[in-house]
Amino acid sequence: IGLALAQDRDNARFDPNRASPWTFELGGATDNRSKGASKSSGDPYVFGEVQYNAANGFYADAEFETIDSAGSRVETEVEAGWQFSGGGFDFDASVSHKWRVNADPGQDDAAVELQFDVMRDFGAVDTRLRVEHSPDGLGSTEAWTWVETRVRWPIVDRLQGAVMVGRREQDNGPDYTGWSAGVAYA
Repeated sequence: IGLALAQDRDNARFDPNRASPWTFELGGATDNRSKGASKSSGDPYVFGEVQYNAANGFYADAEFETIDSAGSRVETEVEAGWQFSGGGFDFDASVSHKWRVNADPGQDDAAVELQFDVMRDFGAVDTRLRVEHSPDGLGSTEAWTWVETRVRWPIVDRLQGAVMVGRREQDNGPDYTGWSAGVAYA
């Protein structure tokens, strides 16, 4: 068991008080983890993103992140989605297209992914249920579905605790349960 400090890159709701609808992010962490598994073989990684957030909840972004998979060292993504609220819940629905740059010959290096989040705050505690699906995943994985729950809570000023549990079921690959627990300092 090793310590992994990972950035949680949730889409930020558009803030009408912000001067620009554009956001830019560049960062890194000790391990690139997604859906409970490492995408960087446990090594540090870097990522970057440019995102447009419209006042009506529409957003679009382009991003990259370093990985270690099927010969590829970089994964790129374009995404479009819509964030909205109703009945005391926040929702985020998106579709993305991912490419693994310079993957080994014969590797399936592109995939479409659909994501739907339902979020709700309970006082200072925020919760999220996420469902993701791809009809044909990257590499040898075919159709897959990931269902995840997350809870975050404040510990002290600028320090937050979090726990996540998710389940991935996939064709042509092993099904598994992933989890994480940790703290983040802002």
